[in-house]
Amino acid sequence: MSKTINADICIIGAGSGGLSVAAGAAQLGRKVVLIEKGEMGGDCLNTGCVPSKALISAAARAHAMRSSDKYGVRSVEPEINFPAVMDHVHGVIAAIAPIDSQERFEGLGVTVLREYAAFSGERQVKTDSTTVNAKHFIVATGSTPFVPPIDGLEGIPYFTNERIFDNRTLPDHLIVIGGGPIGVELAQAHRRLGANVTVIEGATILNKDDPELVDVVRKQLQKDGVDVLENAMVKSVRPSEGGVTIFAGGRTVNGSHILVAVGRTPTVDGLNLEAAGIEYDKHGIKTDNRLRTSNKRIYAIGDVRGGLQFTHVAGYHASVVVRNMLFKMPSSNNDDQAPWVTYTDPELAHVGLTETQAKDQHGDAIKTVRWTFEENDRAKAERDERGFIKVTTDKGGTILGASIVGHGAGDLIGTWAFAISNGQKIKGFTNMIAPYPTRSEISKRAGGAWYTPTLFSGRTKTLISLLSMFD
Repeated sequence: MSKTINADICIIGAGSGGLSVAAGAAQLGRKVVLIEKGEMGGDCLNTGCVPSKALISAAARAHAMRSSDKYGVRSVEPEINFPAVMDHVHGVIAAIAPIDSQERFEGLGVTVLREYAAFSGERQVKTDSTTVNAKHFIVATGSTPFVPPIDGLEGIPYFTNERIFDNRTLPDHLIVIGGGPIGVELAQAHRRLGANVTVIEGATILNKDDPELVDVVRKQLQKDGVDVLENAMVKSVRPSEGGVTIFAGGRTVNGSHILVAVGRTPTVDGLNLEAAGIEYDKHGIKTDNRLRTSNKRIYAIGDVRGGLQFTHVAGYHASVVVRNMLFKMPSSNNDDQAPWVTYTDPELAHVGLTETQAKDQHGDAIKTVRWTFEENDRAKAERDERGFIKVTTDKGGTILGASIVGHGAGDLIGTWAFAISNGQKIKGFTNMIAPYPTRSEISKRAGGAWYTPTLFSGRTKTLISLLSMFD
């Protein structure tokens, strides 16, 4: 028989955003129901961030073995045990899983239902076993890989990020359809683990990032042996002896396996959002700046809203919802200040506006400065001087955006994210003392570069001459 639960909060989706709200609300004494039809932890833990970074880590070790001669250590060709690599990947997932587990959340007092859920009213959700009435609902169902309608693809086995981490046979030739972050990360990782790899992108790779920085990544991919085909739309796919043949951009590419990585689509199917009066379209559930849907008692967070689809953004959304829903403190969503990182080697990180976006919004009233890792002593010591930092400000020095390409860029961008989210000026970076020798010095150097034209101008020299008269 179906049972009924009356709760304060019902959350659909146990990914990053849903788990964060559930943990916070339960520890604040609210009665919480959490519904998840798949694995606890969502895409990030099981098929996204965690397994991909574990795979990238293994690939980095293999690459280091091949490229150690420059340090006086003899390079060797690594012996890749691909099933063992995948054991490593799943071992990392297993190590993190207890944090997101059903047992942990039930220990916090959350009622966890591992079933499909659909709205049956403006304040009601039903699963196969339970009817849940709640004061507030959170839709945090995430997103799923988008599979384009390519002629012939439906009849051929292919990977998405949801399935590729279960593969235990190294592809002979992996063809990646899509040159976004997921596509290029997994392309480089598989190449460094011994597979032949071709990336096919209908536009240019990583086209949401600054092209000047993307070119540094592109050159490394090509140096690694990844065949990068850009401005090449896939026309059709056909089975061939030993694999598949793809026709794209006037070229024929033969391979053994396909990875489709052309983007993601919000997961709304089966939720019966109409019954709750929730407006949505193909881009996701529509929300106001407090993350409320058209039904003000229902919030939507994370990928299901469309927009920036990152784990850290979903976690940030959770904090916005908790402030609005539980503390009754009006809190606006500002996820346009969220950084993002592509975990290739070198890494590519960004926060705020790109230089092009800044020009579009502010016209000529901007200033852009750069500093390269070629001028960084730590980079020289590590013999890895690839990349640079690029910072754009308004004419007054308020930071509008920052991009970094290079080793450890994902860690370095956090300081700039802090500065932008707090409306700081670039002068703050000239005041800081950066430890030597570290790559973090590049941020201070960029700050100094902003003032260099003024500092060493003829006017400043004249001022110094006048002041010297008082010696």
